[in-house]
Amino acid sequence: MATETAILNVREYGAKGDGESDDTKAFQRAIEAAAERKASVFVPDGTYLCSTVKLLPQVGLVGNPTWSYQRPGGAVIRLNDEKAACLLDMTGAIGSTVNGICLDGGGLGEGIHGVLVDKPEYKVEDAFRIERCQIGRFTGDGIRLNRIWCFSIRHSMVCYNKGDGLRLRGWDGFVLDNWFSGNRAAGYGAYEENASITMVGNRIEWNRAGGIIIHSGNHYNISSNYLDRSGGPGISLLQPNGPCSTLSIVGNVIHRSGAPWRELEKVDSSHLRFDGVRGLVCSGNAMSLGRDDGGKGNWSPRCGIVYHALEHSVIKDNVMHGAALEELLVDLGEHGEGVVVKDNVGSTHQPSP
Repeated sequence: MATETAILNVREYGAKGDGESDDTKAFQRAIEAAAERKASVFVPDGTYLCSTVKLLPQVGLVGNPTWSYQRPGGAVIRLNDEKAACLLDMTGAIGSTVNGICLDGGGLGEGIHGVLVDKPEYKVEDAFRIERCQIGRFTGDGIRLNRIWCFSIRHSMVCYNKGDGLRLRGWDGFVLDNWFSGNRAAGYGAYEENASITMVGNRIEWNRAGGIIIHSGNHYNISSNYLDRSGGPGISLLQPNGPCSTLSIVGNVIHRSGAPWRELEKVDSSHLRFDGVRGLVCSGNAMSLGRDDGGKGNWSPRCGIVYHALEHSVIKDNVMHGAALEELLVDLGEHGEGVVVKDNVGSTHQPSP
């Protein structure tokens, strides 16, 4: 077995990584040993078939991040249990790190998540990190965080999942320099209570329901992201459970939103949709229309920015050069005090077939 070291090797605990053996118990043994000394488990290159693996507090799971855009690589943990709730369970894994691991759902089962945190209450800061990972091909969400409190996701690719790339219920997180690509729902979706999230430098592309969808959230910094070919608005701020409040949306590039893969209302064929927002700054964003790669498909979106029921908010100095088919600004009214909408320049464009 491994000696007293900060790095344990999962192979020394019986994992094969041959793409045929069930390595779940070996992973659990290694993680439990690492938890005793607050150590990391190294996962050599290979394909490890597993059911749910439970990560423990202050344990690292570390591999060689040699995955590519289209396929897994390096240290691959692949789901082999169609009845599992998730592949990697990080519930209660306070202060843990997953670094350089490829989690592959293989399209197995129904509603199975790649990474899952599922807590009954907000009791303590989770403060975990997901870094340099590829998390893809799950039938649920790539990452599902339910009642999360403090986390960091960076330099990772969350892709080709049937649910959201990242689904969040909670707060106090950093989402930095990731790809959220080709998910069947949103790239990022927050539908219950959510707050205090910094989203910077992400590429959020080809997600079927939309790029970023926030319901009744507050205290967001969304800046310097690239949003491309969302199947709904690039960014939606909506109010099913009360208004969104105190959000900064600055310096993003938003291209080809409202992709017509499904029937959309006019308000959802847009780059930005704001419904019931208080304390919004939306400035310095650049938008353009387009269609599918290779000059195929229909052009979108119909609208640039759609806004309704704002209060103490500024939409200013955005650029929409050839950004929409019909209207750049769609004002649906019912605003409160202190709403400034000005100096948003651009043009509609009707391309040739």
